[in-house]
Amino acid sequence: MVKENKNKDQNSDIKDKLVAINRVTKVVKGGRRFGFAALVVAGDETGKVGFGHGKAKEVPEAIKKATDSAKKNLVKIPLREGRTLHHDIVGIHGSSRVVMRSAPSGTGIIAGGSVRAVFELLGIQDIVAKSVGSSNPYNIVRAAVDGLKQQKSPKMIAARRSKKVTNITAARE
Repeated sequence: MVKENKNKDQNSDIKDKLVAINRVTKVVKGGRRFGFAALVVAGDETGKVGFGHGKAKEVPEAIKKATDSAKKNLVKIPLREGRTLHHDIVGIHGSSRVVMRSAPSGTGIIAGGSVRAVFELLGIQDIVAKSVGSSNPYNIVRAAVDGLKQQKSPKMIAARRSKKVTNITAARE
């Protein structure tokens, strides 16, 4: 259940996708009060991605709150050649685990559901991912984004070690 939306406001290059919508119930003296919770992933398809959660009495309002939250929480992720990961990573949140592996050109996005939305909005074109453990979309998205935050480019590693990028990549081969 992923719904894509392209906004025409100040962030016109940022797209968002509705990953999950949940009806919640509060039991009060007079009966039940219904509300809605929405999970939205936003990204610019060039290396920035974020997710947001919104709750309200009406669906459109919950989606709007989640979208605004996702756009505030964008993080920059370094990508290799702008299409895949630099190295394999595992993201964990709660009992959800997302294993992400870089893939050769032409592979496409091999991932399911909410993880796919994260990769599409991040701008990854070639990746293989597997969700293990809990399939709760909130925890899966959090695990994927937390794993992606661990991504380090050779440039970042070289700067941290005070070495040249060629020395770092030469040791890799």
